[in-house]
Amino acid sequence: MKLVNYKLNSNDPSKFGVKTDTGILDIVKAWEAANEPQSIPLSLEQWLQADENSKKLFQDFVHSNKDFSAFTLAENQVQYGPCVPKSAKIICVGLNYRKHAEESNMEPPKTPVLFNKYGNSLAGHGDKVEIPADAKQVDFEAELGIVIGKIAKSVSKERALDYVAGYCNANDLSARDLQFRTNQWLLGKAIDGFCPVGPYLVTAEEVGNPNQLKIETIVNGKVRQSSNTADMIFYCDEIISYISNYITLEPGDLIITGTPEGVILGLPEYEQDWLTAGDEITIRIEKLGELTNQMTLPLVKNAVKKHSTM
Repeated sequence: MKLVNYKLNSNDPSKFGVKTDTGILDIVKAWEAANEPQSIPLSLEQWLQADENSKKLFQDFVHSNKDFSAFTLAENQVQYGPCVPKSAKIICVGLNYRKHAEESNMEPPKTPVLFNKYGNSLAGHGDKVEIPADAKQVDFEAELGIVIGKIAKSVSKERALDYVAGYCNANDLSARDLQFRTNQWLLGKAIDGFCPVGPYLVTAEEVGNPNQLKIETIVNGKVRQSSNTADMIFYCDEIISYISNYITLEPGDLIITGTPEGVILGLPEYEQDWLTAGDEITIRIEKLGELTNQMTLPLVKNAVKKHSTM
């Protein structure tokens, strides 16, 4: 299944839906109309927290032969929100593709390199992302996102994927000039809107093996990154197991797993054409759809003129 958070307009509360062959199904309205005796998760947060039996009831309802046409919207009618909760921990893995480490002139790490973003960085498919006024070197990073579905503490590599709810496209946008002001990367990574995800949370069983997925970035129609998650230094199961040894992972937590070669930072300085207002970036990962966002500049508020009286 492909699960979504969406709105009909920016003033609406967030709704929970499932992408079907005919559009986005409004789960709450469809369930209320069906008048079923059982209960199923009616929000993304509830679905992530639900037990296996509740998730099975949910899936059976979505795949039933009921006529859902009255509760289905065309995708171009909705505004997508982030496909993970705002309360999620966002744990990022750096230098996790062999060729990306090479283009960055860095040694492949011996253990996963971890840093974090926060809920303020989340953005949805179609959202515009503001470039801070003093950021001059903004870069894209296509990444596979892992969404956790069960509490995971000290899990083995062999069992790690059992704790995954699903996967999503992610763009680890990075302001390189802010990122490298200090040895801590936080400032250039955790900017508002600098972690677009979605449009869908695709359930684990639909994706299958996450370590064999084509991954691409397209900027203004031109392919800039093209690789496969098979080039990761640490695979998804290794990453989950490693993090869970130190940090308890909870339903809804997001791990973004690193980016392949082809980022702007990896180019010779004379070829570095940093992202600017109007640039459109699409992240495309096999089985996960396409995540598209446009960069923009902050709105300049009109200054209030003060008049003195004599």
